[in-house]
Order: sequence, then C-alpha cells, then structure tokens
Amino acid sequence: MKKNIFIYTTAVLAFLFYGCTDNFEEANTNPYQISDESLRQDNNHVGAFFPTMLGNIFGDQIEHNLAHDSWTRQLGTPTPFTSGINNTTYYIRWNTYWDRCYNNVFGPSGKVIEIAEAENNEVFVAWAKLVRILSASRLSAYHGPIIYTNYGSLENTILYDSEETLYNTWFAELDEIVATLTANSDFGGMTAFDASYGGDIPSWIKFANSMRLRLAMRISKVEPALAKVQGEKAIAAAGGLITTAADDFKIKLYAGFFPPARISFGWGDTRMSATMESVLVGYEDGRISKYFDPATDNTLYPDHPSYPYKGIRNGALLVAKDDRLTFSNISSDFNPTTSDGMRRCFMSAETHFLLAEAALRGWAGAGSAQEHYEQGVKDSFAEWGAAGAADYLADDTKTPIDYNDPKAAGEINDFVSRIDVTVKWDEAADNEIKLEKIMTQKWIAAYMNTIEIWVDHRRTGYPKLPYNYKNDSNADWGVIAKDADGKTIDFLRRLPFVNAERNNNTAGVADATTKLEGPDEIGTPLWWDTGGPNF
Repeated sequence: MKKNIFIYTTAVLAFLFYGCTDNFEEANTNPYQISDESLRQDNNHVGAFFPTMLGNIFGDQIEHNLAHDSWTRQLGTPTPFTSGINNTTYYIRWNTYWDRCYNNVFGPSGKVIEIAEAENNEVFVAWAKLVRILSASRLSAYHGPIIYTNYGSLENTILYDSEETLYNTWFAELDEIVATLTANSDFGGMTAFDASYGGDIPSWIKFANSMRLRLAMRISKVEPALAKVQGEKAIAAAGGLITTAADDFKIKLYAGFFPPARISFGWGDTRMSATMESVLVGYEDGRISKYFDPATDNTLYPDHPSYPYKGIRNGALLVAKDDRLTFSNISSDFNPTTSDGMRRCFMSAETHFLLAEAALRGWAGAGSAQEHYEQGVKDSFAEWGAAGAADYLADDTKTPIDYNDPKAAGEINDFVSRIDVTVKWDEAADNEIKLEKIMTQKWIAAYMNTIEIWVDHRRTGYPKLPYNYKNDSNADWGVIAKDADGKTIDFLRRLPFVNAERNNNTAGVADATTKLEGPDEIGTPLWWDTGGPNF
C-alpha cells in the first residue's frame, strides 16, 4: 500500500510540474512589471537616456556663469569668490565641464548607440550621435583637442583628437545623421522622449544642418576652403535651416529650474554686466527690459536716469558681495521657473547672423548680408517680445556708452567703450566693419546662451569687449598679457586639460598638447583662433 501511495503521489507531482511548466513564463510574470519586450516596443530602453543627455548640454554656475558668461561680458558677479581670485579674473579654480560632458552625455549616448545598433534602430543611433556632436563641439570650445574617436578605449593611454580631426569627423557624422533622418522622416518613436521638437524629425534635420553651418563658420579662417564647402552644403540642404521661430531649438529644463535664476535670485551671485549696460543703454535697445530688472538703488545711474540699469564689470576688483547686490538683476520673468520651461540653444537669429557672415565670405546661396543681419535683429526682438526693431535698425548715431563703477574709488573698474559701430547697416562699409556690426548684434541676441559668442569673439575679435580690470593669471595656468602699465590687453583663450586627465592619462595629455600646438595654458589660442584680419 505504501508503494502505491508513493507512485500515486509521484504521478500527481509530475503532472503538476510538467503541466505548470507549459505556462511557466506566463504564470510567473508580474502583471505590474514592464517587460523588456514592452520597453523595446516603446523605445524606453534607449529613449530614457535622452533627458539626461540633453539636460547636461549646459553647465551650471562654475561651468557656465562664472566661465563664458563672464568671459563674454554678459553677466557679472558681485561675489569675490576665493578672495576675489578665480576664473573670472583669469586664475583657474574650477574646470568641471569635461566631467559633465563625458559622464552625462558621452556615456549615455554610447550606451544608446550600442543598444540601438544591435537592434538596427538607426534613428536612435543618429539622434544620439547628433546630441553627442552638440556636446562635444561645446567641450572642444573650452579645451581644443578632446577624446572623441577614442572614447571608450580601454588602453592605458587614450589619445585625444586634434581639432582638425574633430571637425572632419563631425562633418562626416552629420552626413550620416542627415541621411538617416531623411530616410526615416515619418518615424514616430522619438516623441515620448523629445521635449524640444515633439519627435518631429524634419525639425531635427534643420537642427543638424544648422549645426553644420555653425561648425563651418568656426573654421572659416583656419580652413576657408573646407568651411566654404561645408557651409554651402548646409545652406543648400533640402531639409533647410533654423530660420523661423517655429524652428528654434530649445532644451527642456529637466532639473525643474533655470540655473541662472537660482544663481541670481536664490544665491545673489550674478547681475547684469557692465558691458551689457554700456551696449544696451548706449543703443537704447528695447531688449534691455526683457533681459534685466532695473537697479534697486536709483543713485547708481546718474549718467542715464531714463535707463535705470546698472551692471558689474567683469574681472572687477571686488571687496564685499553686498556692495553691488542693488545692481540690475536678471529679469524677474526668469523667476520662478516652471517645470516645463525651456532653455534657448539654437535660435533663428543665430542662423541669420551666420548667413550674414557667410554672405560676406562669398559662400554660394547665402543671400544678402544686410537682409540676414536685419532679420537676425528682428528675430531676436520678436523672440524676447521687445518692440521697436525697425527704428532700432534705422539708427545711425547711437553707440555704446562708457562705464563708471559707483562703488569703487577713482577709476577702478571703469572703462571707455571700445565699440564704436552703430546699428544701421552700411553697405558702403568694408567687410570688417560689416562683420563687427554682425558680431555685435549676434552677441546681444545670444543672452543666456553664450558658448558660441565666446567662440566668435576669439575667432573674430568682435565685438570689441572691454578687457578685465583685474588679471590674476600667472605661471600656474598661463599668463594673459598686460601692457607696460599693468593693464590687461588680451582675453582668456581656453581652459587647460583637466587634472584627472593630467594625472591619469599623462601620455594622452602630452600628445594632446602637441596637437594644441602650444602650451596647455589659458593663453594658447585654439586651432580656429588664428588672430589677424578676418578677410
């Protein structure tokens, strides 16, 4: 009997086991858990990386605000960080944009490319590469040579790409990206992850073409033939360029706040720059009230009481933060930031200014320099909701004003404006004067998006910005030139390679320095920063 019970029990267990395994996967699936198959169907397994990538295109306080926002003279700090000796006075304390790009853009984009290539998902490969080019082109504007084609190498020494190699690589990648996006223009799989264009591929094609034009213009002096070929390719591209407000490329504030607003309203560490005061007040520019709030002390601007704004000189001699907190803040329209806010990254005004310069350089299809110059100004006024663009463009008398710092003794922090061009276009002027007008207006229009005008200022010398009052550069990071009287007569040209690379990739940095063709210092010009006349 015991034997029969054993056989019966064994048979029942066998039936239950084999019967259950027929539907084992179905029976043991958590109904509340998203399956890998579902993730792939919705592209979440690749799309989920894009908010991190796009959210780290811009830097924060030490990578952006106390860097090229200051070096381009758009925003000034009232705060004497580290005893007043820091990046804004040409002594390098912070150099972290490298980490932001590699950790938050290169790393995720590499993962997307790896997964998407394995699945033949060519649109996500192209999109990831395009975002990576945007990030890399900004990082290279800081340092020059960077690790790009060798990114992900496991070698002990990882070699950097020269800038010439970088630009040729980016142009080739843009060819592939545009071809892929064009062949898949009705692909709908990006929508859930694309806060910029809502998954509209033709809009991303315009952005890719506009990036080609931007990169081509960067090298227009060092490699004019290649720049012309690539620029004309962008201009003639069937997919078009960013030329209207509907085309503008903006990036969602994924962190839920606008960093300059936190820096300004939350911490009190940034204010209007003295150069913005000089230029916007001098030109009586209607955008001034869209960019900044009036100063809260009405004794600060006796030389222009009808324009109640006051800025801080970049590279100023500062004693106490409280001295200049009453100077003009950024516009209150930036505060508070909504969670669905967007940040300007590539606007139609920039494209028109690029086309205006392209026309001066004789690039086929560029059109009229004057028409694009004027359209760039009009688009910028419209973008910011400012009135009076037509009258502004007709003005041939006003120029930027000189600056006085009411909180400093004598002539400390004061400057005489170096900009003497008016707004009105002059077809009879030579190309240098025309380019100076274009670059001055491009500089004004680039408010809160300063990386490219930092490039422009270094490669063209325009606009004619004031030099630092205080210059703390020394042999530690390289010297920015002074005259016999100790006054600064040049600008910071780049940031050094980061210490982590110097310590852990020593041979790679040594090789990169040879590609830089100068010492790894802040005064060494980048490849496209050739100096000399522009034509």
